[in-house]
Amino acid sequence: MTRVVHVISGLDTGGAEAFLVQLATALKTRGFDQHVVSVTTPGAHAANLQAAGIPVQALNVGSLTGAMAALGRLAALFRKTKPDVVQGWMYYGDLFAAMANRIVPGKRRLFWNLRASNMSEGGYGRLIRINAALSGWPNIVIANSQTGLDFHLGHGYRPRATDVIPNGVNTEKFRPDLGERAVQRAALGLPNDSVVAIHVARLNPMKDHETFLAAMRKAPQLRGLVVGAGTETLDLPRNVTALGLRTDVDRLYRCADIVASSSAFGEGFSNAIAEGMSSGLVPVATDVGDARLIVGNTGQVVPVRDPDALAEALVKAAECSNLEDRKSAARARMVENFTLDRAVERFAALYDAG
Repeated sequence: MTRVVHVISGLDTGGAEAFLVQLATALKTRGFDQHVVSVTTPGAHAANLQAAGIPVQALNVGSLTGAMAALGRLAALFRKTKPDVVQGWMYYGDLFAAMANRIVPGKRRLFWNLRASNMSEGGYGRLIRINAALSGWPNIVIANSQTGLDFHLGHGYRPRATDVIPNGVNTEKFRPDLGERAVQRAALGLPNDSVVAIHVARLNPMKDHETFLAAMRKAPQLRGLVVGAGTETLDLPRNVTALGLRTDVDRLYRCADIVASSSAFGEGFSNAIAEGMSSGLVPVATDVGDARLIVGNTGQVVPVRDPDALAEALVKAAECSNLEDRKSAARARMVENFTLDRAVERFAALYDAG
């Protein structure tokens, strides 16, 4: 049995965190022993992992002094669990995984996981430089997007080996359902004949909600939904409803027609775009990360921070004569290219390769 310890920056709501839950749960069913460590607090996803029978430990790092003590606890965990693979996730997770791996002797393999692209714009420049200096330590650096890998190589990463494994989407969970569509529209007060664009992202500068809201103000004929922690605090145009943090996003997608992403930077492989497309929605996204690869020819990709371009693309999608065909094509693209099973197989093959 291959034993894997995942070390992630945190387990709050977010795409990387959600994907780790899906990956670790799927790997456990395939016989891989799984253990997850959060560098910070347990976060919302800890309960999901524990419900799947996966142990979770939080290091609760909040200061430099606390970081040194936490590093010692992580090293002790490695000695106790004797993992075959240590898998870092995100910058702090990669850093802590690398440092603890150096402290504890052994033949285990160290993998890093890059989940973003141009994050230096988000204030991560110093951390990126630190990790770049250590990037030769892992056996392999995995990225979830080619754009993300290229960005980090351009910022000094010099790994021994690399791989790109796009996120996979659970196409059984995220699927169209006309009955659920009617139920959700009725619950939200959305007319049956309205065209609805849904935007799923926590409130964060990288997600650039303001551009999406500005675009919706320019397209009053559309209805919009913003879903994610903090969205209930936004100043909304009359045609947009904020739903805050929801745990039933798969059901909410089914009441929409368009999935929109207005991210300004930082995205690698957008879960929101992929899940929306799998749910049968036409994608309209800004040109960040691997958006063009995900969308293909099923939707539109527009420049970042350009409300006019985003509004034009949303209206064009809403008014196209073959909207239902476009929806079907979007789902087909996910089913054919970006399933969760495919991503799990790629990780399993790497973990078993040693």
